[in-house]
Amino acid sequence: YNGYFRRKMMEYISAKEAATKWKISQRQVAILCSKKRISDAMMIGNMWLIPKNAEKPADRRRLSWTEDKNVFAKPFVKWAGGKGQLLSEIHKIYPKELGHKITKYAEPFVGGGAVLFDILNTFNLKEIYISDVNADLINTYIMVRDNVEEVISVLRGMDEKYKTSEQEEKKKYYYEQRDRFNLLKFNGVVDENIEKAALFIFLNKTCFNGLYRVNKKGKFNVPIGSYKNPLICDEKNLKIASKLLQGVQIVCADYHESLNFIDENTFVYIDPPYRPLTPTSFTAYNENSFGDEEQVELGRYIDELDHRGAFLVISNSDPKNVNENDEFFDDLYKRYDINRIDANRMINSDSKARGKIKELLVKNFEE
Repeated sequence: YNGYFRRKMMEYISAKEAATKWKISQRQVAILCSKKRISDAMMIGNMWLIPKNAEKPADRRRLSWTEDKNVFAKPFVKWAGGKGQLLSEIHKIYPKELGHKITKYAEPFVGGGAVLFDILNTFNLKEIYISDVNADLINTYIMVRDNVEEVISVLRGMDEKYKTSEQEEKKKYYYEQRDRFNLLKFNGVVDENIEKAALFIFLNKTCFNGLYRVNKKGKFNVPIGSYKNPLICDEKNLKIASKLLQGVQIVCADYHESLNFIDENTFVYIDPPYRPLTPTSFTAYNENSFGDEEQVELGRYIDELDHRGAFLVISNSDPKNVNENDEFFDDLYKRYDINRIDANRMINSDSKARGKIKELLVKNFEE
């Protein structure tokens, strides 16, 4: 009997191993087992075991776009350089086969995810991959996907405390939460990732201009903003976003890591840190710089994706806004279709300089 049992056990893997194999969370594996979505999965003690040859069940949960077409998720964080205002222009140039021949989507600089949520709201794709080098942002995406009720519970308390306080108390509370976030940012305690995600959203909604900026030590250092009634805990949107994110691969990684996911059936939107138009342009999203050398390296990566047959859209600043002779991106992306579109941006620290400028949308396919 014991020999038979040992042989039987060798035919199974743990939920953790299955999660790694299928690139989903261990919690999602457990849910699939409990709903009998994985044939012959069994529980020994408090541990799920999955047959080695079991295939990942088809995702049935990212279906809210078909259930109610008037209910859409939107980004749950603000992000410098966010694509909300350009979304209609980007949407216009999605490849025609998206949702048909093109069944996969990748966004290796996800940021606030305006394009991601437009894709999730509009198409029912087989596989979606998002990544970013910002570990705190990625943790927030994962916690919203996997533990949204817990995130909302913590965030609701922060919302109530902040909005019922007088101005000086608000300020004190904000900086206390910023200190707490920086403590959790470095202690690496997994059990505190839900609180860290809630703090990330709280600080994003209440800090100056919704910026994410860190000092040389990697500590978040943005001061409090001046919003009168910020929407800190948008429960409805968080729940819809969580449902749409089910089955999405969410990875903290450099954009190079997306290479293994991308093939000829993939639409890829690439929105790197913009090349600054002026010395005062904000590009310090994290402690890593992204200068001209990094833009050129990204260009080589884009060429590699193009050779794979992927469908690509790339956005960036247009240096011709300040120097009509600057051919940096015209040279870098000369193989592709370069479009210049209107955008409202602030191109220096003077708020009076806000106005219409051009941004680039580059693509490698015919419309």
